[in-house]
Amino acid sequence: MKSRLIYWLTYAGMWLLALLPFKVLYILSDGLCFLMHHVVHYRRRVVRANLCNAFPEKSAAELRDIEREFYRYICDYMLEEVKMLRMSFRELCRRMEYDNKEEYLAMIEKHGGIVLLIPHYANFEWITGMSSIMQEGDIPVQIYKPLHNKYMDAMFKRIRTRFGGYNVAKHSTAREIIKLCRDNKRVAVGMITDQSPNPNEAHYWTTFLNQDTVFMDGAERIAKLMDFPVFYCELQKQGRGYCRVRFDLITETPKATADGEITELFARRLEQTIRREPPYWFWSHKRWKLKREDTIQHG
Repeated sequence: MKSRLIYWLTYAGMWLLALLPFKVLYILSDGLCFLMHHVVHYRRRVVRANLCNAFPEKSAAELRDIEREFYRYICDYMLEEVKMLRMSFRELCRRMEYDNKEEYLAMIEKHGGIVLLIPHYANFEWITGMSSIMQEGDIPVQIYKPLHNKYMDAMFKRIRTRFGGYNVAKHSTAREIIKLCRDNKRVAVGMITDQSPNPNEAHYWTTFLNQDTVFMDGAERIAKLMDFPVFYCELQKQGRGYCRVRFDLITETPKATADGEITELFARRLEQTIRREPPYWFWSHKRWKLKREDTIQHG
């Protein structure tokens, strides 16, 4: 009962907040940014440690500039996700531009599906509107990790399905995609690929942003299982409330790649994206909490 009450109060508050125009939301975001950065110090130690380790070549002043812009970005991001509760499909399509979609669509047509490697970068949640560029009947599949609170989980699923997305829980990925393909559905499978895995999912280690880093290889395994071409989603902020994505082909023949090759290519591309514009990645995540010895113990 308590969880249900929290859900409805949260949903009602977010629904009312989502009624506000973007200009007002960004005024609120500025105030929230000051509160989180300078008053609450939301994960400030984590952010600073991550930035220092990732960019040892940068000066203290440069790191502070990135930190300041990151807090501005993360507050905008949170309110932009809330806005998805009430944003029209037309407005979402106006604010999220899709480059080189011809190759993207051709690969879906040719192979019956593709895998999209998506980072926690810029307005990545807005890729949920990619059904706007897909052929009628094709399905944008969103792989997600269910939240422990079933009511909050239901709320975020509602947000992410408003624009035609088909949610699939992480543990059901292969089964659901095979089922869709057997039903003659063509799919674009979007997978957030830079999350910090738990020890049982830690399969691929590499050097990333000057640190020993483990990546989940679930997207690579799905691509090989289905023999779907793999694209990297190159996201770029175009200003507050506007974003552009380019789908860059990593491989059309995933089964011909070596184990770990696709995951390594994703890590290298993401590193390039972050170094180009550092503030727009999730620096508040405890991305490097898992150590290699932890995976050896659980392997």
